[in-house]
Formats: sequence, C-alpha cells, structure tokens
Amino acid sequence: MAKLHRIPVTAEVSDVTKADVALIRKAIRTALAEEGVAVPCEVDVLLTDDGNIHAINRAQRQVDRPTDVLSFPMFEYTPGHPPADGRDADPATGLTPLGDMVISVERVKAQAMEYGHSTRRELAYLTVHSVLHLLGYDHMDDGPMQKQMRAREEAILAVLGIPG
Repeated sequence: MAKLHRIPVTAEVSDVTKADVALIRKAIRTALAEEGVAVPCEVDVLLTDDGNIHAINRAQRQVDRPTDVLSFPMFEYTPGHPPADGRDADPATGLTPLGDMVISVERVKAQAMEYGHSTRRELAYLTVHSVLHLLGYDHMDDGPMQKQMRAREEAILAVLGIPG
C-alpha cells in the first residue's frame, strides 16, 4: 500500500513496539483507502496511559474518567463522503489534516482481556474506530448511524485480516 499519508505516532508509554506502530499505520491507511480517501492526509497519533487520557478527556470533553480512544477531527465530514478534492489541504504540506487520535495502551490491554481477543485486534479496532470518527462517523445513538459505523469497522478489520 502506497504511503500517501503522513502518520506520526508518539508514544508516551514504554511498552509500545515497532509492530504496534506498524499496525496502527497500516490500519489507518487501510481505513482511509476503504473509505475512499484519495487525497494525501495527515493523522497524528498519541499512545498514552489511562492517567493521561483521563486528563485529556476531562480537559477536552469535560468527562472525568479515562477512556480507550479519543478522536479530535480537524473538519466535519459526512460519513461516506470523505475529503476528495484537497480543498482542506495545508498549503505548506499539501496534506489534509484529518485530526488527532489518542489511544490508551492500558485500555487496549484490559479490553483485549475483557473481550477475549488479542491486543493486536483491540489496537487495530480502536485505530479504525478513531479514523471513522475523523471522517464523520458517530455511534452515540443506538440507531442507524451506530449500525453503519459498526459495519464499516468490521469490514475494514476484515480487509486487514483481523477477525471480529
């Protein structure tokens, strides 16, 4: 898969491997391709612990608890209608900044155990989940939007070869 996109990954925790970073980048590129994003994009990723994601969640969303993943989209897109023409691109880089994602590595491990699957699957799932948020998907209701997002997550994970 061509490296059309810039995906800087910063780890604030020591237990992140090169394989984890490679999986995150592959999951992001795959999700963008599967969603039809053809313009060069940038997605910034921060891997952290429960304490830091809790602080970010409290400061940015006024939610006083840790969470597994946070997504901070730069633009508002409609699900299924990703950036296609580069009009949102940064003139200095030519990249469309989709936004930032923050993942708690502690939550990745805990949820993998809780759900009975691998940490690899959980990390890929949370990454794909966050990309879809950056592209306008939401799951706050129990209705069609949530079903649409869940279907896209599973379809992208299947392309990655990561079973549900």
